[in-house]
Amino acid sequence: MNAALLSLITFFSTAAGGLCALGFRDRLHLILGFTAGVLLGVVAFDLLPESFDLSRQLGGDGRSTMIALAAGFLLFHAIEKFVLVHSVHEGEYAQHHHPAVGILSAAAMIGHSFMDGISIGLAFQVSQATGITVAIAVIAHDFCDGLNTMSVMLLHGNRTPRASAMLALDAIAPILGALSTLAFSVPPEVLVLYLGFFAGFLLYIGASDILPQAHSRAGSAAALNLIGLTVLGATSMYLVMRVTA
Repeated sequence: MNAALLSLITFFSTAAGGLCALGFRDRLHLILGFTAGVLLGVVAFDLLPESFDLSRQLGGDGRSTMIALAAGFLLFHAIEKFVLVHSVHEGEYAQHHHPAVGILSAAAMIGHSFMDGISIGLAFQVSQATGITVAIAVIAHDFCDGLNTMSVMLLHGNRTPRASAMLALDAIAPILGALSTLAFSVPPEVLVLYLGFFAGFLLYIGASDILPQAHSRAGSAAALNLIGLTVLGATSMYLVMRVTA
């Protein structure tokens, strides 16, 4: 087993998640509710714990992680508002669809997937056992990454061919990330900031974009079901991280 081989499996896992979102697009609000929970779970049970652990190993207190998280959250917020060009009232926001925002959201997830591949590669530089453990975790949640990428693209009115293209990029990203580690290594101090920064990106996408859209599409009658699916999404990521830890 090596990083390149295991990263190939992430391609099929990501693609399967995206096709699932495409096939059930008429029930997209249910998928979005689950997706928001998954993103919350990735942030709370994967990215932040990893960043805090690494920070402690370097003698830090985790403050840089939280600064990076706030920076990622606020930067995406600023970019989104810039792309929208015009302002909308907060209560009306859920009724607007902006393809460019979907692309930005998907691009953030592609960046995360690329770093997932780097994580696999760097883990194999430590030991084969560590590499396999990290790869299993990445493969397990890359299904949801593919689902998330397709969902946010469709959510903001992007056509299926464009959404599929972004899904393909998301599926390829971990492979490229793993291969790139053959040429370089990432200083731990930089990795701490990356983990916090992308946690902020994903937190914004889940809490300020996907979840409000899911509830606006479903109506008040399905609110309880959506809340349950969001909890299920977060819980599933907690279980995945517990099993693969």
